[in-house]
Amino acid sequence: MTLPLQITFHQMDSSPAVRERIEERTEKLEHLYDRIVDCRVVIEAPHRHHQKGNLFSVAVEVNIPGNKLTSHRSPGKHHEHEDIYIAVRDAFDAIERQVHDFLRKRSA
Repeated sequence: MTLPLQITFHQMDSSPAVRERIEERTEKLEHLYDRIVDCRVVIEAPHRHHQKGNLFSVAVEVNIPGNKLTSHRSPGKHHEHEDIYIAVRDAFDAIERQVHDFLRKRSA
C-alpha cells in the first residue's frame, strides 16, 4: 500500500486485526482511484450501553486532488455496530460510493 494512512483509536485500545482490515479496505480504495492523496480513519467506542455493549463510531476521510470525501458512521440505533468490523465495513462502503460518484461526475 502506497497511500498514506492514519488510523486513530479513541477511548479504546488499538487492534492489529482492525488495522489490517482498514489497510485492506484502503488498498481497495487505492485500486478504485490511484490519485487519492491520503486517508484518515478514526474509530471510537464512545458509549457503554447497559444492555448492548459498545457501539463503534467510524469516520473515514479521503483527500483527492481538489476534493475531500468524508464518511462518518455513528452507531445511532444500528446495533450491528457493536461489531467493529461491521462499523468499519459500513464506513468504507459509504466512502467507496462517494469515490464512484466522484469518478462518474468527473467522466461526464
